[in-house]
Amino acid sequence: MISAHLPALQVALPLIAAPLMVLVRRGGIAYGMMLAVAWISLLISLLLAQQVADHGPISYHLGSWAPPWGIEYRVDALSAFVLVLVSLAAAAVVPYSRRSVEAEVSREQHYLFYAMFALCLTGLLGITITGDAFNIFVFLEVSSLSTYVLIALGRDRRALTAAYQYLIMGTIGATFIVIGVGLLYLMTGSLNLVDIAQRLPDVAERRPVLAALAFLTVGISLKLALFPLHLWLPNAYTYAPSSISAFLAATATKVSVYVLIRFYYSVFGETLVFKELPVPLVLLALSLAAMFIASFAALYQENLKRLFAYSSVAQIGYITLGLSLDSVGGLSAAIVHLFNHALAKGALFMLLGGIMLRTGGVSLHCVCGLARRMPLTTFGIVIAGLSLIGVPGTAGFVSKWALITAALEAGLWWLVLLIVASSLLAVAYVWRFVEAAYLRAPAPEATEKIEAPWSMLVPAWVLVALSVYLGFDTRFTLGGATRAAQMLFGAGG
Repeated sequence: MISAHLPALQVALPLIAAPLMVLVRRGGIAYGMMLAVAWISLLISLLLAQQVADHGPISYHLGSWAPPWGIEYRVDALSAFVLVLVSLAAAAVVPYSRRSVEAEVSREQHYLFYAMFALCLTGLLGITITGDAFNIFVFLEVSSLSTYVLIALGRDRRALTAAYQYLIMGTIGATFIVIGVGLLYLMTGSLNLVDIAQRLPDVAERRPVLAALAFLTVGISLKLALFPLHLWLPNAYTYAPSSISAFLAATATKVSVYVLIRFYYSVFGETLVFKELPVPLVLLALSLAAMFIASFAALYQENLKRLFAYSSVAQIGYITLGLSLDSVGGLSAAIVHLFNHALAKGALFMLLGGIMLRTGGVSLHCVCGLARRMPLTTFGIVIAGLSLIGVPGTAGFVSKWALITAALEAGLWWLVLLIVASSLLAVAYVWRFVEAAYLRAPAPEATEKIEAPWSMLVPAWVLVALSVYLGFDTRFTLGGATRAAQMLFGAGG
């Protein structure tokens, strides 16, 4: 039955599509193929999530070679949750990208854009589903290398600089990760994550294991843009084509957080990482620095894409703050914010792409009085901004409430005050957009309505609507995150 091979299809489908797009060399055909791949990937991820909910974790042996000798694809509560996030983001961004790419990427490069998009999706899905440590590194490089090209395809010449900066920092991060994986293989003789976790307690020499943990932590932190290793992110999000800014903001850093959680809990174990080492204190300090310093940086940005890029660094701080609490509640808050923030930030960058298409820029000056000319776009940005702040009735509130609850359970009432204070900074930088769009007068020549095309508005508003709906119905998001956290603590505690 085909249902038995869904884990392999999840990765193989976009991987096979990418070279086919290069062979046909037609942008329209490549777009159609990418659209089909994205929606089938979403369907597969939902079916896998349902299988995991009904029957427990799925272990798929590639080539019928049993692990640890063969490569295993493993889908559990956490990986199923992230697979849905990645494929949902792709399913929303691909239909949106048609008009955006026509405006922002040279026509002769359209087929290359969609081929690289398929490879990026392959890498992100592969990272999430594989149960092999070296495979994580391979898929990480597949997604990263394609991302460098996608960023560089932007017409602004600064896109090349942003791609180069990301390439340098990403390569350093990848080097650290492969060194960490090599040390684990040296000490355990295995690359299968489950097998490594079983063998690590019997390793007599602890120094190489701790070195592996350190290398993996730093390397993955570079990929997820943990402060102060975030320097690649603002330029990458600002100068990439709008559809890529949206896709990266919704997926790339989130999948890297998934990898960090997977190594911490499923491989090294919660006891070693959080009880025997000062990892919680380090994560707490860096998370608070991200929440405040990045939010303050956002306040001073004139370019809205750069403003919300710094906001992403701050929001990643909330995710790692949940990890630092070392509790089921804290981990649940981190995982659910991973999903909810992806929806809001993906919607924001998609709507900013509509503004870019119609006005030629996304500076605060360009959006003066824009609410009269692009009412649906501006209202969507306001709602997604409210989710970033954590206003009740939005998905962002669910995340922050879970984080506050976890902090109170840990007896850290002062941390609750800091979470609220940093959210007020989010109010301030979102208000800068609201004030410009709704309260300032437009330029005298800007009078006609110029709403973004429906092909761009509808996918963006789907994410906006989900950000509101999931503020009330938390069965999949908070429920799924809680199940994943309980599973990880049961395995790694």
